[in-house]
Amino acid sequence: MGQLVAVTEKPSSRPGLVRFEINRSLTGMGHETFRSSADAFGPRPAAMLARMLFETGRVESVHIFANIITVDLLKGHDSAGLDEVIRDMYQYWKPGVVPPAFEDLQPAEEVAGEVAAGGEGMSAELSEAAKRVPIHLLERSRSARDRWKSKSS
Repeated sequence: MGQLVAVTEKPSSRPGLVRFEINRSLTGMGHETFRSSADAFGPRPAAMLARMLFETGRVESVHIFANIITVDLLKGHDSAGLDEVIRDMYQYWKPGVVPPAFEDLQPAEEVAGEVAAGGEGMSAELSEAAKRVPIHLLERSRSARDRWKSKSS
């Protein structure tokens, strides 16, 4: 699952320098240069891609401007496989990988447990459902119900 990125490798006149052109902009109108994986921090798409490229062990630096990715390779390495890293950057599920269950993705909320444990006239069925609903939505629903009851009585 996830969208594949269309990647075209462009030739460079300088040995060890590779350019990739992709079908989406990663930086908008700004330039971003990464000299190591420590420079590539944060959740931005450009930083995420730079970290993935550094993890291959073949990259010295990465420069990204909009949809152009320029990779300076370490001496003795080639660009084989880097296009696949870029193409799969948004693919969060790959064949053979078991996706996590819904329960694994939900953060533990202490307050939600208190609401689900009982509370103001909750039935057992509703308290079971409350375990799966974020507490802020339960509170918003409860306050809306109280407002409706006060208007209708």
